[in-house]
Amino acid sequence: MAITTYAELKTAIANWLNRDDLTTVIPDFISLAEARIARDLRHWKQEKRVTTDVDERYENLPNDFIEIRQIQHTAGGAISSISSVEMEKLRGVSDVAGKPKYTRLTADQIEFYPTPDTSYNISMLYYGRIPALSDAEPDNWLLRDAPDVFLYGALLQSAPYLVDDARVQVWAGLYQSGIEALNVENEKARVSGPLSMGVPR
Repeated sequence: MAITTYAELKTAIANWLNRDDLTTVIPDFISLAEARIARDLRHWKQEKRVTTDVDERYENLPNDFIEIRQIQHTAGGAISSISSVEMEKLRGVSDVAGKPKYTRLTADQIEFYPTPDTSYNISMLYYGRIPALSDAEPDNWLLRDAPDVFLYGALLQSAPYLVDDARVQVWAGLYQSGIEALNVENEKARVSGPLSMGVPR
């Protein structure tokens, strides 16, 4: 059967497990798989861009934030990500206000250094969490592109619940193969330029 919706995914999981008594826990398997996928997958289709004004030392991150890819001033000028140790050293040497040049992540927020002395417009490209599947949101790009990752990810999460240790390695291998294929696809998309046609001589 095709797996294109949340309902079809739940049915497929029950079929693969050959069980009809897991209706209440299959959504948990899917949610746990989504959490695992968020840690394992980085794909250009997860990328989002937000443009906003910053005027404080700490600013809130987007609700679906996973990881920064790039951050810069929209008027020009890069903002570099640094470690907590480097940030503490900078503030210990000179805790001044000015145009932000550096950031770090802290306590679900982003910290800027120097602390903005006025409002600056910045653009951030980041990896966002893939929208969770539900009856109200029955699909997303990952389910459309790689239903196997969702299926094997959920089956992998089912094994501890079902005390089915024999299947852990099988589901884990199939899940990991799907994740690796998507990550390879992502790398190819990043390094391949536009195709050009040569002129016959």
